[in-house]
This record gives sequence, C-alpha cells and structure tokens, in this order.
Amino acid sequence: MGESKAGPAPGGLDALAAEGVAPWLGGLRRSLVTSGRLPELLTGAGLRGASFGPEGLAADAAEDDGCREQLSLLARRPAAPDTAVLALSAYDLRSACDVLRPVFDAGHGSDGCVSMDVDAALAHDADGTVAAAEELHRAARRSNALVKIPATGRGLTAARACLGRGIGVHVTEIFSARRYGQALDACLDGLEDARAAGHDLAALPVCTSLAAGRIEAGIDARLTALGTPDALALRGTAALAVARLAYRLYEERLGTACWRRLAAAGARPPRPLWEAAGGDAGRELRHAETLVAWGTGVVLSPAALAAAAAGARPEGDTLTCRHREAAALVEEVERLGVSFEDTAAELAGDRLERLTDAWRVLRRVVGEQLRVGRR
Repeated sequence: MGESKAGPAPGGLDALAAEGVAPWLGGLRRSLVTSGRLPELLTGAGLRGASFGPEGLAADAAEDDGCREQLSLLARRPAAPDTAVLALSAYDLRSACDVLRPVFDAGHGSDGCVSMDVDAALAHDADGTVAAAEELHRAARRSNALVKIPATGRGLTAARACLGRGIGVHVTEIFSARRYGQALDACLDGLEDARAAGHDLAALPVCTSLAAGRIEAGIDARLTALGTPDALALRGTAALAVARLAYRLYEERLGTACWRRLAAAGARPPRPLWEAAGGDAGRELRHAETLVAWGTGVVLSPAALAAAAAGARPEGDTLTCRHREAAALVEEVERLGVSFEDTAAELAGDRLERLTDAWRVLRRVVGEQLRVGRR
C-alpha cells in the first residue's frame, strides 16, 4: 500500500483560529456593517472581533450617507457636536455588536466583542474617562460592547473603575511589557471590584492590546539610525520579543490565587490582543503569523486582514515559555544604546497626541455637518 500524503497545511484566518488566535478587524467603518460585508467576514473569514477608531468615525461623518442623514436629523433637535459624536458612536457600536452577537454567544463571551474609543483628551483624567465610558455604555446597551481606554496611569485607574461598575473595557496603547503587566493588574483589580459589587463576571469581557507593530517600528527606526551591522541585524525582532515578555506576565497572573478566585466566580481571562498595525500589510501579516499562542488575538487593518484571509501561515505557538530568549534579545538591543522603555514612552506620547488630534478632527467634521443640516 502506498504511503498516504498529507495535504497542504490550512491557511488563512481558519489557520489562526486553529492555533487559538482570534482575528480582529481594526479601523471598522459603518459601511462594512450596513453593506453586509461584516457578516460575510464572520461566516467566510472567521472574524472574531472588531474595533472602531476616531479616524474612521470622522471619515464616515463626512462621507457616509447614513451618517450624514443621522447628523441632519440631530441638527434639527438641535444637538451639540459632542452629543452628536456620542450618538454616532453608540449607533455604530450597537450595530456592529448586533452583527457579532452570535459569535459572542457561541463563545460564551470569549469572542464577538466590539470596542469603541472615548475622547483621547481624557486620557489623563480618570474621572472624566469613567464618566464618558458610562455614557457610551448606557447608550450602546450591548453586553459585547467594550470601551477603549488608553493605558496611561490615569487610564488604568479608569479601567479598573469601569470594570468595577460592570463596564467591559479594552485597554489600548500599551507599548512595553512593564506597562502590560500594570494593565493586567488594573483589570484583575477591576474584576475583583466587580465581584465584590455583585456584577456577573461571566458577562464582563476584558481585552488588553499590546501595540506590537508600533513597538517594532519604533525600535527598528532607532536601530537603523545606529546603522552598525549588529544594529541592522536586530531589526524586525522587537514585536516578538515584547509579546513574549508580555505573554509570560499574562501566564503568571493566571497562576495566582487572585485569578483562581475570579475564575471560580465566572470571570474569563483578559484576552491579550497583539496590535499589528504600524507598518504595511505585509508586516502586519508577518506579525499575525509569528505572534501565536492559545487564547490570544491579533488586530489587523482591513488590508492586512484580507491578506491574512488569503493565506496566513501561522508558525505554531511562538510565545509560550520563550521569555528568556526574549529577555536576552532585549538586553542585546539595549547594549547597543536603544532603550525599550524610552522608546515606549516616546511612542505612547506620540500616539496619544495623534489620537487627540483625530478627536479634534472628528468634532470639527461633525460640527460642520450639523451646521449644514440646520440650513
């Protein structure tokens, strides 16, 4: 009898799912929801989560017919720009959550979430962030809706407070393993607060995003500036190294008595998400294929998601028990004079400034559309 030959290994988003990696779409737009394209991505490509951003909301406010019609109606009330931004955000969040609800139900809350920002100008204002999160949470009225909160010091205080009040959170803009550990601690403390307050932990989803793509781009730029053979040879390694260190912290937190107590009360682990954005679609695809471990997720731009759906080939578990070699690589980079913590601080500041600017643009565009609607 001839020896049987195995077929080619499966590729695409199904291959990621087989490795326990949940594909998320970053930069979700209203047109994907209203056109029926988002449901197609769920059934055909295996999408498991999605995230909106202020840049996309601003573009939709200016270009999408449904958004402009909604703003025209709001103009007749009349509504202030901030009220209109909340109305647009809540509508989009509800609509996308409804599309992903079957995934949320089938996974018992582990998948099928959609996240939406609050104003980045509040990133250093814990009370303001909590108030904005509560307002969005009430307006959305969906259990698979998450409020995105940047991982500033005050932001982590706000994330804990939100969870304690039964609001699902997506902690974002994490640029180092150290900050990732702090974000995990804030989330676990928030879940403890929620348990003490009597909230159903099984109905309280949590995600944490490491900005892997932007970390690597920032470290690579500094290595390129050094220009030595040793420095140039280390380009393209930072995302995997920091993800490995962060995943080790995640594993450690899930081994504590605190987590066992929360899990017994129905809590699900805060899902680690690797934000692949920060380069071209090819670089994002490489991160999707190399940042792999069970129970994680990867956030991809629309172009990178299409590339991954067409043929992602994950390399198997690349994160578990790989923290020592990651630490050695970080030490090697830092011996050359490139500091991961300094880079993280610069990247976080730059990203927060960009998000704040995007929110200014969003309010300006919405204000312009409201004025048009009042004519």
